[in-house]
Amino acid sequence: MEEDRRKRSSAQTPITVASQREDGDGISEVSLAELIALRARVGSARMAPLSTRAARHGQQSSRLYGRGMDYAESRVYQAGDDVRRLDWRLTARSGKLHTKLFQEDREGCLLILLDTHASMHFGTRARFKSVQAARAAALAAWFASRAGERVAMLGFGGVDQWLTPQAGAHGALAVCGALARWHAAGRAQAQQPLSDALARAAHVARGASRVLLISDGFSCDAAARQRLIELTRHAGVAVLITADVLELELAPPGRYPLEHAGERREVPLQSTRQLTDFRQVLGAGPRRLVELAGSLGLRHASIDTAADPLDAVADLIGRKRSPR
Repeated sequence: MEEDRRKRSSAQTPITVASQREDGDGISEVSLAELIALRARVGSARMAPLSTRAARHGQQSSRLYGRGMDYAESRVYQAGDDVRRLDWRLTARSGKLHTKLFQEDREGCLLILLDTHASMHFGTRARFKSVQAARAAALAAWFASRAGERVAMLGFGGVDQWLTPQAGAHGALAVCGALARWHAAGRAQAQQPLSDALARAAHVARGASRVLLISDGFSCDAAARQRLIELTRHAGVAVLITADVLELELAPPGRYPLEHAGERREVPLQSTRQLTDFRQVLGAGPRRLVELAGSLGLRHASIDTAADPLDAVADLIGRKRSPR
């Protein structure tokens, strides 16, 4: 009988919070294999200049540093650093591994700020918002890896964890692994205002040159505006809003089965007023975040759960796909 319900028309597609799965189906659970495979798609992209700093009213471009000959400084060794560039004298004096940096080695750092609230575990088309957000985050990590940037990630909401910056493919793979682990960790009902997450991001990632916020916007609060303004003084900030199609468009008339915490109800939606009110409630989060990002002049984009996130991510972090 449950199978028959799933085969109903799109107007009757269940809106559910799925139970924990271990197979990583890419629908209600993150598929680690899919996240890793996204590396090949990024490989065909054409790289554009990085935007590494942002002032309150706009982005400022900065040179992407690569290999060079002029010594600049040394810093503590980080995973992915070239061992051939170890600063042995400083290492011997300090007792800690240090790497030499040359004038063109001061790579940028991309911080992915990922919303893991329970509201992200929702979807009526193709996959959950949380799975779509993981796909977008993995693409961003692979773009950063290809650009020679380090990549870090901070989860907020259901999972409050920090992934330290790493360079190269090691960094992107670490992000992919963390995305799969965090998603499988559960669906805690904890609520964390976006402003708190932004404050922590500014504190733990002072070296980040760019920040990509991925969220459905339901954690967006009034204080988030000032926090974003403060963050843009030190890093380029872009926002990717993940939303379900019913949060973006009017639903077709019908009876919608809703399931939450094991309780299932059917909600009849027939009149235009009912459908409009339904979208207003469901779409409140994405709408708030779009309005906030737009009012601050931040680069932002919205994608639904059935969309291909590649173009949106490429545009937000300053990449362009190769012409066909």
